[in-house]
Amino acid sequence: MLPAPGEPVHLLPRTLTAQTPDPVGAIRIALQGYQGEAPLSAMFAVATRVDAPAIRLTNAQWVIDAEEIGTALALERVTLVNDYTPVAASVAVLSEEKGDLAPIGSGHSATGGRVVLGPGTGLGAGALIPVEDRLAIVATEAGHIEFGPSTDEEAALWPHLERVGGRVSAEVVLSGPGLFRIAKAIAAHRRVDCPYTKPNDVLSAARDGDELAQTALDLFARWLGRYAGDMALTFESSGGVFIAGGIAPRMVDILQSGGFRDAFDRKAPHDAWARKVPVFVIVNPEPALQGLAAIVTNPGRFVFKSQGWVA
Repeated sequence: MLPAPGEPVHLLPRTLTAQTPDPVGAIRIALQGYQGEAPLSAMFAVATRVDAPAIRLTNAQWVIDAEEIGTALALERVTLVNDYTPVAASVAVLSEEKGDLAPIGSGHSATGGRVVLGPGTGLGAGALIPVEDRLAIVATEAGHIEFGPSTDEEAALWPHLERVGGRVSAEVVLSGPGLFRIAKAIAAHRRVDCPYTKPNDVLSAARDGDELAQTALDLFARWLGRYAGDMALTFESSGGVFIAGGIAPRMVDILQSGGFRDAFDRKAPHDAWARKVPVFVIVNPEPALQGLAAIVTNPGRFVFKSQGWVA
């Protein structure tokens, strides 16, 4: 909640999608303990392509209907954007000096486009592109591009990787479920039982010195570096690559240890350019909220695709 432009963001309680049949119920639960004035407008960042004023989430059963929400809550305006629109906007206000960012490697900050990506439940990706005196936000579905092996070792692993929709996309391996799939594939390739039941098990086991889990996490880091470098090339992001999501902040030391950056920089014939691109993990716990606040505080600074409803 942003009471007014320039004021601090007021965090509301989180509600799981499974707790209510629709977003209106979740919003009402979140607002129960809020003592300020009722909101006049709302902006929702949703994890799917935003191509209509009413859309279904990719990984949940909710339909986000701008008119239904606005009418039920007596709002003046409801805006829907892709979930990586505000994350991309956040890198215009987050900084290493404030402790929001952890650097990976020795790239040097420069002007130019910036890419934001994040492995979590899925794999989000977006770009922030300077256009004259404004910043254009490009929300993408780049998490669903095809992903493949680049070494004999990886090719041997590929038959054991679980397919989703018959494909191995970037999101299939570079996400929480993807980390679990990598660990299961390594175990299958070695013809041993996989001792884990969920992604957090892999992270915890790696911290405890488990060799299989460490191998899975190292491979995840290397593949994330390769993908991040590809996104840097795609968007000419000399201004940097910023990694958000729920996984990267929990493995900053592993991303900084070498495998990620080596894969990121290996972009011949453009490896010299890639080595100059700064990479950061976003360690601020709420980058999307910071980005939403930046957008609504200074809407003229940003250009982005949206859908919505006005009373």
